[in-house]
Amino acid sequence: MAGMRRQGRQKKKAGMGSRVRSVVLWTLAGLFLSSVVAVLSMRWLNPPYSAVMLHRLAGEGAPQHQVWVDYDEISPFMALAVVAAEDQRFPQHWGFDTKQIIAAVEQHLDGGRLRGASTISQQVARNLFLWQGRSFVRKGLEVWFTGLVELLWDKQRILEMYLNFAETGERVFGVGAASERYFRRSAGQLTENQAALVAAVLPNPVQLRIDQPSAYVRERQRWILGQMRNLGGPAYLDPLAEVSPTSRDR
Repeated sequence: MAGMRRQGRQKKKAGMGSRVRSVVLWTLAGLFLSSVVAVLSMRWLNPPYSAVMLHRLAGEGAPQHQVWVDYDEISPFMALAVVAAEDQRFPQHWGFDTKQIIAAVEQHLDGGRLRGASTISQQVARNLFLWQGRSFVRKGLEVWFTGLVELLWDKQRILEMYLNFAETGERVFGVGAASERYFRRSAGQLTENQAALVAAVLPNPVQLRIDQPSAYVRERQRWILGQMRNLGGPAYLDPLAEVSPTSRDR
């Protein structure tokens, strides 16, 4: 009799374990499918806000300003400036710049400060889909979403998203809102110097100000201008729309 009860309990546990595994697998499958659908849909649809904007809105209770501007209506100097400042190998890599990652690790091992090596693609994945903060879970999701973005969008679309959702000031997102607020002109009218100034504050757009540039910001602006010229000017980004995932440097 006792043996039958034990067998019954074991069967019940086995059945419960099977149901739990099924729930977990279906949940993971649902998350996988929903993430693919979300990224794929944004290949054509322009999102009205990003995850970072929603997080700021919830935390601050204040409006976050963003104005969507199509890539073709943004100054080519602005597109080049952010690539020169943030990710010069953007046209060649597949979402993760292994050369920069290795260089950052080597610099840290030599006693230097561990610097970031995030690409524009990684920043787009974080800004659009993830929450702020640092954790292994968030980093893993960043890798996943970066891979999806690179697989499902062309490079020009990735850069277009970055230009529209990168934080450019306090409660200001994207170059459209920044150009209107700080220069009283459209994003398509930004000059080379203005574009470099916007790009100069990207590492910390709340403390580094476009409207009140510090000596550090001015120095960074000059460096970015030099890098833009070293890259060959706006023509450096002309092939972006034609770059597919399979043709990138690995």
